[in-house]
Amino acid sequence: MTDPLPRAATPAPRRAGRRVTPLAGALALLVAVAGCTGGDDSGPGTTDSAPPAATVTVTGPLCDVLPSGTEPGNPASLVGQPADRALGWIPVLTTFEAAVRASGMATELTGTQPVTILAPTDDAFAAKFSRTNLDELLLKDTEKLRGLLREHVVTGALPVAELVSAGTVTTLAGTKLTVTGQGQGARVDDEADLICADYQAVRARIHVIDHVLGSLPTTANGDDHPAH
Repeated sequence: MTDPLPRAATPAPRRAGRRVTPLAGALALLVAVAGCTGGDDSGPGTTDSAPPAATVTVTGPLCDVLPSGTEPGNPASLVGQPADRALGWIPVLTTFEAAVRASGMATELTGTQPVTILAPTDDAFAAKFSRTNLDELLLKDTEKLRGLLREHVVTGALPVAELVSAGTVTTLAGTKLTVTGQGQGARVDDEADLICADYQAVRARIHVIDHVLGSLPTTANGDDHPAH
């Protein structure tokens, strides 16, 4: 009697998550800059830094749809990554990471001085800027873009509890931000909520927020971005 033909393996189920629609300008910039700089394509945990901590706990309502467990980009895998590279593994920060590359802010995020990064999501950028305005910032007004990003970076790698305890922090741009506790998270300047807090990278803490800070005017309108 012949052996039955082996059955095809059932593919492993994919983890459900929120669909993210990055802005066209940000995606184009990511490709262009990566091609020009010859960026490192190595995955998390492949640097020569110390191995990641066994457990890294991130908190906030968005964390449930972001990489976890052994998935690429899970919080523990980013511990040994430079901050700019760690940002690239958090899927809702496509626009922010593109802005870091375009403005040259990576040098400030990966220096010897520890930093806290308040990183707005792609949705937050879409709610703040029109596509035309954002493309101008990414491709032409890079000094203005750098100033905007400096409004989102604080000296010292501060976990959410220390941000709340401090009450007020000063950004690299010199502006003061008020931080208040909100459940297990925090709210910044009564505008932005920390929706997935306490990612750790080399000399950095990354907190994902849902609003773009700073004084640049809002230029987005309801018809400017495609529906998600």
